[in-house]
Amino acid sequence: MGRPRTPLLNRERITTTALELVDAQGDFSVPQIARRLGVQTGSVYHHVDGRDGIVELLRERVTRGIDVSALELRPWDEALAAWARSYRAAFAAHPRAIPLLMTSPVRAPRVLEQYERAVTLLLDAGFPLPDVMPVLVALENVVLGSALDLAAPEAMWEIADKAAAPRLAEALDAVGDHRADTAFELALEGFLDHARRRRERHSAP
Repeated sequence: MGRPRTPLLNRERITTTALELVDAQGDFSVPQIARRLGVQTGSVYHHVDGRDGIVELLRERVTRGIDVSALELRPWDEALAAWARSYRAAFAAHPRAIPLLMTSPVRAPRVLEQYERAVTLLLDAGFPLPDVMPVLVALENVVLGSALDLAAPEAMWEIADKAAAPRLAEALDAVGDHRADTAFELALEGFLDHARRRRERHSAP
């Protein structure tokens, strides 16, 4: 038998195509995926659990870039910082996926496993159980906000007349290169300091 004119449809190709669409336009539709792959829309549904299933495949693909081994580092704050930096880099590569992924429930087993390891890290470090998810969600807010910032123009403030905002102009001139990286490290340091204090209050006699 001859080889098929189009490669066989599979979840990897569907995920790759969906991510290309999200990177380009911030969203996707199943008919768009089908058109790009040269198949019928129904054929896509044979391989995935609808749109929600594709979103979870996208989540697995984007989070594949996170270094989960960072969560094995000790002490806990070094582990959390290394994980946060890796997490930020993975999402900064696909910033338009952030609103899509952050507004749908997390179901992907590999991603849930990563959170399981993060929760275990904090519990083993002595955080009280009610604090664990707020700490992780707060860290995500820092990480994902910074990932979006990385996708923004380096010059977010355009001042036509520096005389109208002289101190702002001076501050912008002083910030130098890597504005987003500097801001992220500042936010991460502040977050970790606060998390350390919460943990210490709980563990104090």
